[in-house]
Amino acid sequence: MGWSVRGTYFENCPCNMVCRCTTSGMSMPADYDRCTVVLAFHIDVGDVDGLDISGLNVAVLADSPPLMTDGSWKLGMFMDAAASKEQAEAIGGVFSGALGGPMAALGPLVGEMLGMETVPIEYTDDGRKHSIKAGDLLDIEIGDFVPPNSATGEVSTLTGIAHPVATTLTIGRATRSRIKAFGYDLSQDGKNAHSASFAWSA
Repeated sequence: MGWSVRGTYFENCPCNMVCRCTTSGMSMPADYDRCTVVLAFHIDVGDVDGLDISGLNVAVLADSPPLMTDGSWKLGMFMDAAASKEQAEAIGGVFSGALGGPMAALGPLVGEMLGMETVPIEYTDDGRKHSIKAGDLLDIEIGDFVPPNSATGEVSTLTGIAHPVATTLTIGRATRSRIKAFGYDLSQDGKNAHSASFAWSA
């Protein structure tokens, strides 16, 4: 089964700017005892074995120990209610890593699946702000970081990063972050965020 997806993503975790897990390729611990990171994706163009999944959204919640490579992650998924059963299965396969690709490398780290919630998902990307609203379960908005004294107004980026989504990530910060799902009730306002375009295939 061949597949390809292209789109945009952002994430929010409880670390302070900038996340040490990201900058160290997961070789340094997070700032706190647990890392509860949400990764949100919008698929601009996607095809899984001939099935079109373009225009759909998906998000993943991962709960890991501070040193992510220690494993025993808990993982939950938020599926777009606009997806058909066939599309949901295909998207789940891609973004869980079951169909290979970048997310497959995280598979051995997962110790517990928390399940999947199917809800209407609104994903917005206006270039400098990125947000997701997944029913009453997720309400997150992040803003890309521009240094106050920047002469160009360009956002700050990390390059050469060992990250499953992309090797270049924009540095950001959550302006709003509410997570109420899978037994969690969290606010990660003001905490670390990243965003990027992605293009995967397998």
